Amino acid sequence: MESAKEISLAATVENLPLVNEFVETLLAEEMVSAKAQMQIELSVEEVFVNIANYAYGEAGGKATVQGKILNEPAGLELVFIDGGQPYDPLSREEPDLEQKMEDRAIGGLGIYLVKKNMDEVHYAYQQGKNILTLRKYF
Repeated sequence: MESAKEISLAATVENLPLVNEFVETLLAEEMVSAKAQMQIELSVEEVFVNIANYAYGEAGGKATVQGKILNEPAGLELVFIDGGQPYDPLSREEPDLEQKMEDRAIGGLGIYLVKKNMDEVHYAYQQGKNILTLRKYF
């Protein structure tokens, strides 16, 4: 297993391209299908933008993304860490996709898509930090 690399930066939507570049660099030498790359990119965007928009409120704060390539089975592990309000996105009730859009409750669709696009999604709150781990196997 490759050692983890990380990027720490202000949790702002404007920094999403830097996070995407970080993930692309991790995947540069891996044989990853276009579909898996798209699923990873969508998931990274959803998680990072949610941290940027909701974790800290007006005060703002930092986010750290750790990434490593897994060998057995081959895949990518991404860990998103923030010191914002404790929030377990996995505890949200899944959206009712049978309901009309206008009748659905706001929110929850993004994390639903992350769970559908990634192979594993885990949440922990430790030492004052939200830790969301995503794994995608190639």
